[in-house]
Parts: sequence; C-alpha cells; structure tokens
Amino acid sequence: MMGWFKNLFKKKEKNNRYISGLSKTRDSLATLKDILKKSSKIDDELFETIEEIFINSDIGIDTTIYLVEQLRSYVKEQPLTTSTDLAEIIVDKIFDVYLSSKVISLDLNIASFGPTVYLFVGVNGTGKTTSIAKMGYQLKAKGSKVLMVAADTFRAGAIEQLSAWGEKTKIEVFKKADGSDPSSVIYEALIKAKNEKFDYVLIDTAGRLQTKVNLMNELNKMYRVIKKVLPEEPSETLLVIDATTGQNGINQAFTFNEAATLTGIILTKLDGTAKGGIVLAIKHLYNIPIKLVGLGEKVDDLVAFDIEDYVYSLFKDFF
Repeated sequence: MMGWFKNLFKKKEKNNRYISGLSKTRDSLATLKDILKKSSKIDDELFETIEEIFINSDIGIDTTIYLVEQLRSYVKEQPLTTSTDLAEIIVDKIFDVYLSSKVISLDLNIASFGPTVYLFVGVNGTGKTTSIAKMGYQLKAKGSKVLMVAADTFRAGAIEQLSAWGEKTKIEVFKKADGSDPSSVIYEALIKAKNEKFDYVLIDTAGRLQTKVNLMNELNKMYRVIKKVLPEEPSETLLVIDATTGQNGINQAFTFNEAATLTGIILTKLDGTAKGGIVLAIKHLYNIPIKLVGLGEKVDDLVAFDIEDYVYSLFKDFF
C-alpha cells in the first residue's frame, strides 16, 4: 500500500469548497459506508456490491472493474480482518488509479514569451463560455491582461453571451459578425494580442456535435492559424465537460481526444451531480488530467483540481 490514506487524513487543512461541492457524490457513497460497516466478511458478494456502487457513481465500468480487481488482488495477498480496513485500501487504490498512468502536470501551461493561448472546446451546454469568463476574471484579478475571443460564430447568441461576460468582468472581447469564419476571427485576435501585449488569450470555439472528421478538420485549421501567428501556442487545449452528463461526458472525452490534442479537462457542475466518479473514469480511460473543476456558480468557484481534496471530500465520513 502506498499509504495515501494515512497521509490524506492527517492533512491539517481541508478545502471546504470541495467538501461542500462534492456533497451529492459523498451522499451517494453513504450506502458503501453502511455496507462496509455492517459486513462481517470480505467476500465476492461484498465486491459485487462495491462494483455496483462505483458504477452508479459514474466511475465507469472499465475503471470500476480495474479498481475492484486491484482490491481483490490486495485482499488475496494481504488478508484484511475488517471491512473498515478495506475502506482504507479503497482510498489508496483510487489514488493509484489516478496516478498510475503517465504523470501529467495538473498546472496550466504558460507561454515562455508572448501571450499564452488557451483553446476551449466542447459541446454546447457544458458551461464552456462561462468557464472562459471565470478563468478570465481570475487571471485579470491577478494583474494579467486578458483577451477573450468569440470564435463560436455559429451558435445563436454565443457571441452575445461572451460579450455580456466581457462587460460584467471588464475584460475585452474580440468578435466579428455571426457566421464569420472562426479561424479568421482567431487570426485577427492573435495579431491584436501580440501587438498589444496581452498576457492571455482565451478562445471560445463552436460546440456543435459533429462527425469526428469534420471536428478534426475544423480544429486542425484553428491550430494552423494559431501557430502561424504564435508558433509555440496554444499552451492548452481544454475540453469542457458537464459533470452531470455522466457517461455522455466520458464519450465526449473520447471523441474530442481523437480529434484534438487535448491537454486537460475542465469539469463543470461537479457540485450538481451525485456522479463525481467521472473524474476517475476520464483519467483512467484516456489519461487526460482534470485541470479545473466547477464547484458553484460564483466566478471564483472554478478551481484547480486537487486529487487529495477530491478523495478526502468523498470519503471523509468513512473514518
């Protein structure tokens, strides 16, 4: 055992935003807590129950099977005396699942010179535009010069939505008429950002459900345009997923990961779902790190993902 459990529950400071934001998922795991407390032995029936609870929390079938097999192997090699001991191993194995594959930085990449460009992708309705505005607000609050780019030129109201956020946050928005070529919008915005020495450029892209080929072609065109102006950019391509969509969100990660070079995921509305296990499923299946999570409606409720705070908030009532 790697000892994540012991280190985790000795932490002096707990993130209350995570604790409150993950309350629905934590409540959904209360059944597991009760079952472990009542179980007199660790057997196949208990493992099957654990599988069912994990799947219902949207950890996903593949990730659940892998996780439970890890638990079975551990118990076979090092027999446990109580089901409470198993709860500790579950915490450790969840850490192992999240960190066992290639380690990728959870921090947002920043350009070594010139403006840092973040490209936001994802289907409509995931909170993509709102996430851009929240990030822009936070960057501006730290003293950065931020430009938001309305390159979602096809969805009705998309440009107006980002413009409204620009007015609210006092951040400049680069835009052109509805129906404009998104890549031309991006090109002109980057020239402006480069000449006027912006620190960050946050690009909103079309969120249409498309075939993989069309999606890939459109994103590749955007990449070519960006690299024509700023060869080292974008620093991040962030897929925005609505955590409440569960398995559908996992499928979106698959589609966009094949079409784009994703560097991370922004998981919105994590506070609004009892199925926060999607965090583990995405990382285990596609090795894409969750970089930011939405834990509320306020502009400062988009926070950096922390695996320790995440796991602690899910299992703090177990011990």
